[in-house]
Amino acid sequence: MRRACGATERLSVSEDSLGASDISSLLKEVARELGPKGPQHVILVVGGSLLALHDLRDSTRDVDSAKRLATEVKSAVSVVAERHGLAPLWMNDHAAPYRPLTLREEECDILLEEGRLRALGAPLRIVFIMKLYASRRRDAEDLKRLWTLCQFESAEEAVEFFYESSPHEERDPYLADHIRTVT
Repeated sequence: MRRACGATERLSVSEDSLGASDISSLLKEVARELGPKGPQHVILVVGGSLLALHDLRDSTRDVDSAKRLATEVKSAVSVVAERHGLAPLWMNDHAAPYRPLTLREEECDILLEEGRLRALGAPLRIVFIMKLYASRRRDAEDLKRLWTLCQFESAEEAVEFFYESSPHEERDPYLADHIRTVT
Protein backbone atom coordinates (compact mmCIF):
# COMPACT_ATOMS: atom_id res chain seq x y z
CA MET A 1 0.00 0.00 0.00
CA ARG A 2 1.46 3.32 -1.06
CA ARG A 3 1.24 6.22 1.35
CA ALA A 4 -0.04 9.47 -0.12
CA CYS A 5 2.32 12.43 -0.07
CA GLY A 6 0.00 15.12 -1.42
CA ALA A 7 -3.14 16.71 -0.10
CA THR A 8 -5.30 15.59 -3.04
CA GLU A 9 -8.57 14.23 -1.72
CA ARG A 10 -9.92 11.11 -3.37
CA LEU A 11 -13.49 10.31 -2.53
CA SER A 12 -14.62 6.80 -3.30
CA VAL A 13 -11.74 4.66 -4.43
CA SER A 14 -8.11 4.70 -3.58
CA GLU A 15 -5.47 5.36 -6.20
CA ASP A 16 -3.49 2.79 -4.26
CA SER A 17 -3.75 -0.91 -4.93
CA LEU A 18 -4.84 -2.78 -1.86
CA GLY A 19 -3.66 -6.38 -1.66
CA ALA A 20 -4.92 -9.04 0.70
CA SER A 21 -2.46 -8.15 3.48
CA ASP A 22 -3.30 -4.44 3.12
CA ILE A 23 -7.03 -5.15 3.36
CA SER A 24 -6.58 -7.37 6.40
CA SER A 25 -4.40 -4.77 8.15
CA LEU A 26 -6.82 -1.95 7.36
CA LEU A 27 -9.81 -3.93 8.65
CA LYS A 28 -7.93 -4.56 11.90
CA GLU A 29 -7.20 -0.85 12.19
CA VAL A 30 -10.88 -0.04 11.71
CA ALA A 31 -11.70 -2.55 14.47
CA ARG A 32 -9.19 -0.90 16.82
CA GLU A 33 -10.50 2.56 15.91
CA LEU A 34 -14.01 1.50 17.00
CA GLY A 35 -12.77 1.08 20.55
CA PRO A 36 -13.88 -1.45 23.15
CA LYS A 37 -17.34 -0.16 24.11
CA GLY A 38 -20.51 -0.19 22.08
CA PRO A 39 -22.36 -2.45 19.69
CA GLN A 40 -20.74 -4.96 17.38
CA HIS A 41 -20.70 -3.92 13.72
CA VAL A 42 -20.91 -6.32 10.79
CA ILE A 43 -19.67 -5.67 7.29
CA LEU A 44 -20.32 -8.02 4.35
CA VAL A 45 -17.28 -7.95 2.08
CA VAL A 46 -17.97 -8.54 -1.62
CA GLY A 47 -16.37 -7.67 -4.94
CA GLY A 48 -12.72 -7.29 -5.80
CA SER A 49 -11.63 -6.98 -2.18
CA LEU A 50 -13.08 -10.40 -1.38
CA LEU A 51 -11.39 -11.84 -4.47
CA ALA A 52 -8.09 -10.35 -3.29
CA LEU A 53 -8.57 -11.88 0.15
CA HIS A 54 -9.12 -15.28 -1.55
CA ASP A 55 -5.98 -14.79 -3.71
CA LEU A 56 -8.15 -14.71 -6.84
CA ARG A 57 -6.95 -11.24 -7.71
CA ASP A 58 -3.78 -9.33 -6.85
CA SER A 59 -5.45 -6.18 -5.58
CA THR A 60 -8.38 -3.82 -5.57
CA ARG A 61 -8.91 -0.12 -5.00
CA ASP A 62 -11.67 -0.30 -2.39
CA VAL A 63 -13.46 -2.59 0.03
CA ASP A 64 -17.16 -2.99 -0.76
CA SER A 65 -19.73 -3.98 1.84
CA ALA A 66 -23.12 -5.36 0.79
CA LYS A 67 -24.42 -4.22 4.17
CA ARG A 68 -24.87 -0.56 5.11
CA LEU A 69 -22.05 0.76 7.25
CA ALA A 70 -23.03 2.29 10.57
CA THR A 71 -22.06 5.91 11.14
CA GLU A 72 -19.49 4.83 13.73
CA VAL A 73 -17.86 2.48 11.20
CA LYS A 74 -17.79 5.23 8.56
CA SER A 75 -16.03 7.50 11.06
CA ALA A 76 -13.44 4.82 11.84
CA VAL A 77 -12.91 4.22 8.10
CA SER A 78 -12.35 7.94 7.62
CA VAL A 79 -9.74 8.08 10.40
CA VAL A 80 -7.89 5.09 8.91
CA ALA A 81 -8.09 6.69 5.45
CA GLU A 82 -6.58 9.91 6.78
CA ARG A 83 -3.81 7.99 8.53
CA HIS A 84 -2.80 6.19 5.32
CA GLY A 85 -3.62 8.82 2.71
CA LEU A 86 -6.40 6.70 1.24
CA ALA A 87 -9.66 7.83 -0.29
CA PRO A 88 -12.14 8.63 2.51
CA LEU A 89 -14.46 5.94 1.19
CA TRP A 90 -11.82 3.25 0.63
CA MET A 91 -14.32 1.08 2.49
CA ASN A 92 -17.88 1.80 1.47
CA ASP A 93 -21.37 0.37 1.26
CA HIS A 94 -21.97 1.19 -2.40
CA ALA A 95 -22.75 -2.50 -3.05
CA ALA A 96 -25.58 -2.57 -0.48
CA PRO A 97 -28.34 -1.61 -2.96
CA TYR A 98 -27.26 -4.55 -5.13
CA ARG A 99 -27.30 -7.12 -2.34
CA PRO A 100 -28.88 -10.31 -3.71
CA LEU A 101 -31.82 -11.77 -1.82
CA THR A 102 -29.86 -15.02 -1.51
CA LEU A 103 -27.05 -13.40 0.53
CA ARG A 104 -27.46 -14.63 4.09
CA GLU A 105 -25.00 -13.70 6.83
CA GLU A 106 -25.07 -17.20 8.32
CA GLU A 107 -23.67 -18.57 5.02
CA CYS A 108 -20.74 -16.15 4.96
CA ASP A 109 -17.16 -16.87 5.96
CA ILE A 110 -15.75 -15.00 8.93
CA LEU A 111 -12.86 -12.93 7.63
CA LEU A 112 -12.20 -11.00 10.84
CA GLU A 113 -13.71 -10.95 14.28
CA GLU A 114 -11.83 -8.41 16.31
CA GLY A 115 -13.16 -6.10 18.98
CA ARG A 116 -16.49 -4.77 17.84
CA LEU A 117 -15.97 -5.47 14.13
CA ARG A 118 -17.04 -8.63 12.39
CA ALA A 119 -16.11 -8.82 8.72
CA LEU A 120 -17.90 -11.50 6.75
CA GLY A 121 -17.04 -12.65 3.26
CA ALA A 122 -19.94 -13.40 0.96
CA PRO A 123 -20.08 -16.86 -0.65
CA LEU A 124 -18.28 -16.78 -3.99
CA ARG A 125 -21.40 -17.72 -5.94
CA ILE A 126 -23.03 -14.55 -4.55
CA VAL A 127 -20.05 -12.50 -5.73
CA PHE A 128 -20.37 -14.19 -9.13
CA ILE A 129 -24.03 -13.15 -9.33
CA MET A 130 -23.22 -9.57 -8.29
CA LYS A 131 -20.45 -9.32 -10.88
CA LEU A 132 -22.76 -10.83 -13.49
CA TYR A 133 -25.37 -8.23 -12.60
CA ALA A 134 -22.84 -5.44 -13.04
CA SER A 135 -21.23 -7.01 -16.14
CA ARG A 136 -18.69 -4.22 -16.51
CA ARG A 137 -15.69 -4.84 -18.73
CA ARG A 138 -13.49 -5.18 -15.64
CA ASP A 139 -15.78 -7.91 -14.23
CA ALA A 140 -15.10 -10.37 -17.07
CA GLU A 141 -11.79 -11.65 -15.62
CA ASP A 142 -13.33 -11.98 -12.16
CA LEU A 143 -16.25 -13.97 -13.59
CA LYS A 144 -13.77 -16.36 -15.26
CA ARG A 145 -11.86 -16.82 -12.00
CA LEU A 146 -15.03 -17.40 -10.01
CA TRP A 147 -16.81 -19.78 -12.39
CA THR A 148 -15.06 -23.01 -11.42
CA LEU A 149 -15.28 -22.19 -7.71
CA CYS A 150 -19.02 -21.54 -7.77
CA GLN A 151 -19.92 -25.14 -8.61
CA PHE A 152 -22.76 -24.33 -10.96
CA GLU A 153 -23.58 -27.39 -13.07
CA SER A 154 -24.31 -25.23 -16.10
CA ALA A 155 -24.85 -21.69 -17.31
CA GLU A 156 -28.59 -22.36 -17.03
CA GLU A 157 -28.23 -23.21 -13.33
CA ALA A 158 -26.32 -19.95 -12.82
CA VAL A 159 -29.13 -18.09 -14.62
CA GLU A 160 -31.74 -19.62 -12.30
CA PHE A 161 -29.67 -18.64 -9.26
CA PHE A 162 -29.33 -15.13 -10.70
CA TYR A 163 -33.11 -14.72 -10.93
CA GLU A 164 -33.64 -16.30 -7.51
CA SER A 165 -31.17 -13.73 -6.17
CA SER A 166 -32.68 -10.82 -8.14
CA PRO A 167 -36.34 -11.70 -8.83
CA HIS A 168 -37.13 -8.10 -9.81
CA GLU A 169 -34.93 -8.40 -12.91
CA GLU A 170 -36.61 -8.89 -16.26
CA ARG A 171 -35.70 -12.25 -17.81
CA ASP A 172 -32.99 -12.03 -20.45
CA PRO A 173 -33.15 -14.92 -22.95
CA TYR A 174 -29.44 -14.42 -23.74
CA LEU A 175 -28.08 -14.47 -20.19
CA ALA A 176 -26.94 -18.11 -20.34
CA ASP A 177 -25.13 -17.36 -23.61
CA HIS A 178 -23.47 -14.35 -21.96
CA ILE A 179 -22.30 -16.55 -19.06
CA ARG A 180 -20.86 -19.11 -21.48
CA THR A 181 -19.04 -16.31 -23.31
CA VAL A 182 -17.43 -14.76 -20.24
CA THR A 183 -16.58 -18.01 -18.46
